[in-house]
Amino acid sequence: MSVQRVLPQLGADPHAPFPPTSRALEAPNGLLAWGGGLEPERLLAAYRHGIFPWYSEGQPILWWSPAPRCVIRPERVHVSKRTRRRFNSGCFTLSLNTAFEAVIAGCAEPRADEEGTWITAAMVDAYTALHRLGHAHSLEVWADGELAGGIYGLAIGGVFFGESMFSRRSDASKVALIALCRLIAAQGYGLLDCQVENAHLKRMGAEALSRAAFEAELARLLDAATDPGLWRAAPMKTERW
Repeated sequence: MSVQRVLPQLGADPHAPFPPTSRALEAPNGLLAWGGGLEPERLLAAYRHGIFPWYSEGQPILWWSPAPRCVIRPERVHVSKRTRRRFNSGCFTLSLNTAFEAVIAGCAEPRADEEGTWITAAMVDAYTALHRLGHAHSLEVWADGELAGGIYGLAIGGVFFGESMFSRRSDASKVALIALCRLIAAQGYGLLDCQVENAHLKRMGAEALSRAAFEAELARLLDAATDPGLWRAAPMKTERW
């Protein structure tokens, strides 16, 4: 498929509107547009419309709005008995926004079952810039003084848009996801966007929303008042689950 022939191309203006998400392709699911850049204002506008970039090195930037959309209601995240026992053993400690660049680097490491990574150098730079502007955040999981796992994404209003997570110790990424859900649920966040469904996320309580339902949730939550002090860089309390 030639994305240049099939899809609308975004131009150089980071303030230009995206195509309506109703124009996203069914195959591949959600592919909406190509081109443009990863400027903070363009990325923030994209997420507010349920759109995100996802592409590999050597490709143009590809913009997506898949349907159905995978989400977790933060207050409904599932904690398995195994993960609960491991966390309550005291082997992990948590922190917030203390090692964002290390977390995104960990997420960019090649996985055993994948070739390469979609977290390109340009993506790292773009989300690090969003972190410095106070929009992108990380939750870190530590074991024996080393970074064992983590998750990062964007917080806009009452929605956290999860981008990626990684694990170097058993259950560390699950702990990161659960801890993030518990944190944002306590602050009234209504959704954790997980983008695309998989079996792992379903076991943790994820559900699938139609595009119309997802965008209705965005309209309801994106302008919700939340406490910006939530994302202050600091160690987190590790109360038993």
